[in-house]
Amino acid sequence: MSGLFYKLGRKVGPKVRKARWMWQSIAGSEADAIKVEQQVGQDLAHEIRQQLGRAEDPQIGKILNETGCRLVSCTTNKSRTFKFDTVEGNEPNAFALPGGFIFVTQSLVELCQRDKDEIAFILSHEMAHVIRGHAMNRIVSNSAIAAASRAAPIRGILSGWLRKVGVQFFESAYAQDMESEADKLGVRLASAAGYEPDACVRLFSRLAKLSHNADQSNLGIYFSSHPPFKTRIHNIKHLLGKHQQQAQP
Repeated sequence: MSGLFYKLGRKVGPKVRKARWMWQSIAGSEADAIKVEQQVGQDLAHEIRQQLGRAEDPQIGKILNETGCRLVSCTTNKSRTFKFDTVEGNEPNAFALPGGFIFVTQSLVELCQRDKDEIAFILSHEMAHVIRGHAMNRIVSNSAIAAASRAAPIRGILSGWLRKVGVQFFESAYAQDMESEADKLGVRLASAAGYEPDACVRLFSRLAKLSHNADQSNLGIYFSSHPPFKTRIHNIKHLLGKHQQQAQP
């Protein structure tokens, strides 16, 4: 993977510096920031597709695209675009790149039993990281980059940093408050698109049982690095309960 992230650093370094300046400058509009973010994500996505390889199951690709399109139609900011890809991978995993590029491994789709309601939550959760700015902030706000960029061009810093952190940087969980925020927005977005809002509870409950019956590592880094299933289930049930109360006449 080191070669992959060396290439990523060379390609996206200047654009990340531009995006960082634009986000910090009062002269940069939201539309401008989104455009630069999409450019950064596009370069990252191109290299990831080449190196990881796309999954070749057309049915899975159809499920992701159809589900993703329904979710996108319910987003408020139409300046944001999203693209959904299935990639090869032995572990169940999903991650979002800046600019709305969402990657899901085929094994994660199978873990969801190809259930569209469960897949909708996975996609909407990752979309939430993009909508809330978590995906881009993860890169431009990294402490190592922030400290070093004061003395050197960001391009060289980013390439070395990406070689060091590897793909685990994108796969690992965000801070717990960000993960909770993405869960909440993901549930609302999936519900707005007509999917079962409690499908994520069903998914997490099933995965919680699996984690007790087998080594946690069998579920991969995507789930093992996120907040505990019980915590996520509790928070989502609380959110759904509040929505039901509000919907009552």
